Amino acid sequence: MEIPLYAGRIPNEVPGPDEEKIESSVDEARKTEMIRISKVRKPTLTVFLPAKDKANGTAVVICPGGGYGRLASGHEGYDVAKKFNEQGVAAFVLKYRLPDTKITSNPELAPLQDAQQALLLVRKRANEWNVNPERVGILGFSAGGHLASTAGTHLQKVTIPNKDNISLRPDFMMLIYPVISSDKEIAHMGSYYNLLGKEASEAKLKEYSNELQVTAQTPPTFLVHASDDNGVKSENSIRFYQALLRNSVPAELHIYQQGGHGFGLINRTTKDLWFERGINWLGANGFLKAPAP
Repeated sequence: MEIPLYAGRIPNEVPGPDEEKIESSVDEARKTEMIRISKVRKPTLTVFLPAKDKANGTAVVICPGGGYGRLASGHEGYDVAKKFNEQGVAAFVLKYRLPDTKITSNPELAPLQDAQQALLLVRKRANEWNVNPERVGILGFSAGGHLASTAGTHLQKVTIPNKDNISLRPDFMMLIYPVISSDKEIAHMGSYYNLLGKEASEAKLKEYSNELQVTAQTPPTFLVHASDDNGVKSENSIRFYQALLRNSVPAELHIYQQGGHGFGLINRTTKDLWFERGINWLGANGFLKAPAP
């Protein structure tokens, strides 16, 4: 079920034609449909609810990657949501706006606005969706991991109307090969250029270098990366993990020897399943509760 993210006007919207583009192909190796969405004008949430007898009240907003230029909503979105449902977790795949002056008057804020609105909406409709509003997390892949980590570190930056003062803080974060740092030695500069523009100041780049924004209020975080990731270097996860430790934030980091970038749900170089490690971590930290008898 896909629903509009905003009931009324979309913040900072620049009027224009809807040119959203969806491309689909089948990845034979992964045995999955690859879906790529670009030029998002109307952000949405696609709702995946577990069977009522399995539901445990935990929810996660999923932010697909794509370098802030497109969204890999299949293997980094819908496939993962279905897997969460098997574990009794409600999942919400976010189709967020990408930075584009044709669509929004504030390109750098549009993705964060949509992530915050997703968290607000899930908590606002928690009873309807059988969700515990105190167990709502966020998961992101690659640039979606940057967006998720921005939602978890820029907690003072309220970018949307919130008259009911609903918490916009994720209760936990799961960051899978995330873009984190703007340090040019390890940064995925394509994501930063798309988000902030090629002329962004050093101060602006540091503002969105999220390992520098971690505080004691940053949510507990689970991180996954591969050592041979040449797209987004594993040091992005390592630096974020180190910042979490310095601030006494519960954290767990898994770095696989191989896997490259963009493997989604299954890293085919290992029999180990990061998703199972993630579920174990959620349980160990009290974010999973058994369904009522």
